[in-house]
Amino acid sequence: MWVTLLVDAMMACGAFFLTDGLIGSRSIKEMFIKSGMFGKDMNKRSEEKVPEGLGVVCGMVYLVAMFLFIPVPFLHPYLINAQYTFQHHEFAQFICALLCICCMLLLGFADDVLDLRWRHKVLLPSLASLPLLMVYLVNVGSTTIIVPKPLRLLFGLELNLGLLYYMYMGMLAVFCTNAINILAGINGVEVGQSLVITASILLFNLIELPGSFGSKHLFSLYILLPFMGVSLALLKHNWYPSRVFVGDTYCYFAGMTFAVVGILSHFSKTMLLFFLPQTLNFLLSVPQLFHLVPCPRHRLPRIDHSTGLLNTSHAQFHPSELGPGGHASLQLLAALRLVAMETGVGPGKDEIRISNLTIINVVLRVTGPTHERTLTLYMMGIQVLGTVFAFVIRYGFVRFFYDVVQ
Repeated sequence: MWVTLLVDAMMACGAFFLTDGLIGSRSIKEMFIKSGMFGKDMNKRSEEKVPEGLGVVCGMVYLVAMFLFIPVPFLHPYLINAQYTFQHHEFAQFICALLCICCMLLLGFADDVLDLRWRHKVLLPSLASLPLLMVYLVNVGSTTIIVPKPLRLLFGLELNLGLLYYMYMGMLAVFCTNAINILAGINGVEVGQSLVITASILLFNLIELPGSFGSKHLFSLYILLPFMGVSLALLKHNWYPSRVFVGDTYCYFAGMTFAVVGILSHFSKTMLLFFLPQTLNFLLSVPQLFHLVPCPRHRLPRIDHSTGLLNTSHAQFHPSELGPGGHASLQLLAALRLVAMETGVGPGKDEIRISNLTIINVVLRVTGPTHERTLTLYMMGIQVLGTVFAFVIRYGFVRFFYDVVQ
């Protein structure tokens, strides 16, 4: 096991240096720009073209590293011991995991090129997760859950969810991919949050490795170590001031990687705990995402060029543009001080102006105008605090809900 992990770690190091070299290559950047895949950093004075969608380079290097790694955990034991029984189920899961990640990488790149609408962005992860659900059905097939203690009087000790469990896993893939994509807009934040989540899961895997489900956590380590390698290289170039943009490709790639290890390693509930900031950001964004409240194309913070600091961004609209429940949701968020709302603005003094519904804007409301690099560090700090809280729940409060923690 440790030899295999060492080889995987070496693969991760090699993937880091290869990704770093490719993304830093002038020819690669020029190729993306010539293909029309570039953008301009809206929070900089410079009008320089920045290559966009470099997450595809990160993802391709990852897949190459994983393809080269395939023989190590599956053929190495056989070469040592001729009596070794080949683990067909684990091999199928491994190949399926790479297939889902590969599919999501392709679909994410298509989104970067074609600029798909949000309803398509919800559909893409659902399609990419179908092989994952099929392998789970064939290899595991169990849809029975242990009911938390407070609900056992109603449902008993165990509950078979049947088709609902597969719907849950499909929705998990959709959530993971889009949750990272929603919490974006400043240099380094997409890759930064993904790296903190990755480090959190790796620590959890190492803690649980000696336990009865050690093989499941070993699978997660195999998948995530090279992912951390390529992500660190991407962060080097995406950190402020960003020289490349990661694009939706990386967000989908990262989200599907997390979904794969959460589902196939059987710790999806724990993994969702590590997504606490993303969950809060999603809940805060619901009124705009579901058009209860008008949503601008870009919700990223706005720069004050006179100071070089970022300020909250806003949406301005007429009350008639609010959807069903829009006014009530704004009143609730305003009462919780999660949104700044002004009425009687605009040329006719009959419009509403609100701060965009993201936790980045909430942080800016608390801290005031902030430098972009500092704001990214704040967001990564929030992610770390979320991890600490997740471990407290996982190894502390969870005993109030379950008899045995595995």
